[in-house]
Amino acid sequence: MSMPHLVMCLLITPPWLKQEVELPLIPTTIPQEASGTSGDFSGVSGTSGDLGVSGDIDVSGTSGVSASGEPKEPDIILIPDIDKEEGLLPTQETPQEGTGGVETTLGSGLPEPKEPEEPEVDTKGMPTCLLCTCLGGSVYCDDLKLDSVPPLPKDTTHFYARYNRITKINKSDFASMNKLKRIDLTANAISSIESRAFMGLPELEELVIRENHISQMPVLPETMTLIDASHNNIESKGIPKEAFKDMTGLLYLYLTDNEIDYIPVPLPDSLRSLHLQRNNIQSMHEDTFCNLHDFNYIRNALEDIRLDGNPVNLSRTPQAYVCLPRIPVGDLI
Repeated sequence: MSMPHLVMCLLITPPWLKQEVELPLIPTTIPQEASGTSGDFSGVSGTSGDLGVSGDIDVSGTSGVSASGEPKEPDIILIPDIDKEEGLLPTQETPQEGTGGVETTLGSGLPEPKEPEEPEVDTKGMPTCLLCTCLGGSVYCDDLKLDSVPPLPKDTTHFYARYNRITKINKSDFASMNKLKRIDLTANAISSIESRAFMGLPELEELVIRENHISQMPVLPETMTLIDASHNNIESKGIPKEAFKDMTGLLYLYLTDNEIDYIPVPLPDSLRSLHLQRNNIQSMHEDTFCNLHDFNYIRNALEDIRLDGNPVNLSRTPQAYVCLPRIPVGDLI
């Protein structure tokens, strides 16, 4: 071949060799997220390249030029947005009022711890002021699972043993308690009170025995100012005859929610409140509160009489209220 022919072959270049191959720009690293995906790429070359991404995500590129001379775009597999994949990150709930913080829904798989059970307290033989709380002359033995009245200091003036398991009041429980003024045995299981159990208490003024199972009212001293025996099983025959007549200082008599079928008269003039609602009182006499022989008699103190919840019709005895400052509360029809 002559020299001119050789020069012409070198000057004439096929068109496909003149085309520039443009490969897409691929970042050398991908920011790592909470899923642990690696961001390293390897094997990038001018004509062929394999992009390897750990974490089961592959990006691979074939040869940059096809056999026909046309540039070929590398195949790209989109990498999912790892932040939005469900289940990869724990979700958070809005804190509830009073919880004090945010709790995640991600559980440990372990059973919830149980609340420790309250140990039983052995009250037998324990000094009262160590078992209960003694403040001055007041002794507080509330909610201690007592089944009987504990021995009390001789100088006790106020005794509280509410919400226990006491079933019986014995005469010996309050023997020689010359300073005792108030006894509160609310919400026990008392069904029996020995005769004259409270008669040896010269200073007793207030007795609260509500929410028990008492069917017989105890005999009480004349010094009483408040008697509350509501929410029991007391019938009229369970109240001693003229039980309240000589209590010249009695102010409050509460016998609500029992089985009484008549008003326990006579009542002292000192009485201010008489609560007998939700019993079985069916009738009332005109001399229950007033004196039929003295039309000038006025009972000024008795301002609060509750007879609602009884089958008695108050409108049938209008003369029974002429001496009262207020008409009793109850049905008028």
